[in-house]
Amino acid sequence: MNYLHTMIRVTDPDATIRFFNLLGLNEVRRMENEKGRFTLIFLATPEDMNAPGERAKAEVELTYNWDPEEYGSGRNFGHLAYRVDNIYDTCQRLADGGVTINRPPRDGNMAFVKTPDGISIELLQVGDALPPAEPWASMENTGTW
Repeated sequence: MNYLHTMIRVTDPDATIRFFNLLGLNEVRRMENEKGRFTLIFLATPEDMNAPGERAKAEVELTYNWDPEEYGSGRNFGHLAYRVDNIYDTCQRLADGGVTINRPPRDGNMAFVKTPDGISIELLQVGDALPPAEPWASMENTGTW
């Protein structure tokens, strides 16, 4: 058995793709379904990519339904998690891109952010936690995650 993807519904595909690009994921394929009135966009990290045109080892599927819908907070979904090489650099890149760091990496190990549609993303440091560093060490939580 192989893990394939996690699907999240999005209301603004461009904003969500920009968010995931800041995290380091790129679009690997897209499918438009006129009859069903939806678009599927698959994203993956470079490390998970296979040959062009093939499924990546692990993907995030963005489902965009052309007819507007309310999805609620999605809190029952939980979160997606990614291991990152440097949690401080990743959080800084996201913050510089306009993303709110909901749970800063005060411990040098873990942070949470949200997609434009409110899906929680957990970021975990590769290996041991980094030493506490400012501005992260004294930064308060913002909102929920």
